[in-house]
Amino acid sequence: MKITFLGGGNMAAALIGGLVKQGFDPAGVQAVELTAEGREKLSGLFGVRAVAALDEQALACDVLVLAVKPQQLKAAVAPIAGRLAGQVVVSIAAGLRLADIGRWLGDYRKLVRAMPNTPALIGAGIAGLYADASVDAAGRAAAEQVLSAVGSTVWVPDEAQIDGVTAISGSGPAYVFHFIECLQASGEAIGFDAATARKLAIDTVLGAAKLAAGSEESPGVLRERVTSKGGTTEAALKSFAADGLPAIVERAVKAAEARGRELGDQLGRD
Repeated sequence: MKITFLGGGNMAAALIGGLVKQGFDPAGVQAVELTAEGREKLSGLFGVRAVAALDEQALACDVLVLAVKPQQLKAAVAPIAGRLAGQVVVSIAAGLRLADIGRWLGDYRKLVRAMPNTPALIGAGIAGLYADASVDAAGRAAAEQVLSAVGSTVWVPDEAQIDGVTAISGSGPAYVFHFIECLQASGEAIGFDAATARKLAIDTVLGAAKLAAGSEESPGVLRERVTSKGGTTEAALKSFAADGLPAIVERAVKAAEARGRELGDQLGRD
């Protein structure tokens, strides 16, 4: 399989690095990157062919990954409109819908939309994927191979759910970082120095996430096991409940999902 990345930024570099680390032949990977510095970095780190423009050799691929910024995608794909010949096109551009991308590509339909997240940069990401009905099982498998190089994947049956994936896992790392930030600040407020509060906050979140990932029990059951009646954890959880934390989180996720739909409307205009 030959894979070409249109765009050579951080997420493209993470995917390329993940593929190579898993044993994918660098000779089968190409990247189109505008900056000379970016091209030197990609070829130097991973041994892949990096070029400034999508030439015929780069276009002769099985999978074309659109990894440019959403605002730049329409212009970036304009030169190849009508030139695709069966490639699976995987877009990781947030917000952009397949109907709009397909139109910009000359009414092309063999498309997959994916939403990875930033932990992919350390191989710990998760990506949601949706495929157009014209993508066969082999095409879906090829798209999944690319995204699973940096973490786990889930397929959704409705493209609209990609906005939900964006709201939960795409934006989700920022929610976790903010919780860590608040937990650290609270630690400092009760007397810990910044370094100690930071370590306590980060290692607690990391350990709890690992415990949840490795357990067959639901997060609710795990929470209950930490919570003794009349104890310290119960006091904190009652405070969360009094402030309406579950509703706060739900409203935040719905706000992110709605913004994703709005961005799709804005970015998809001709």
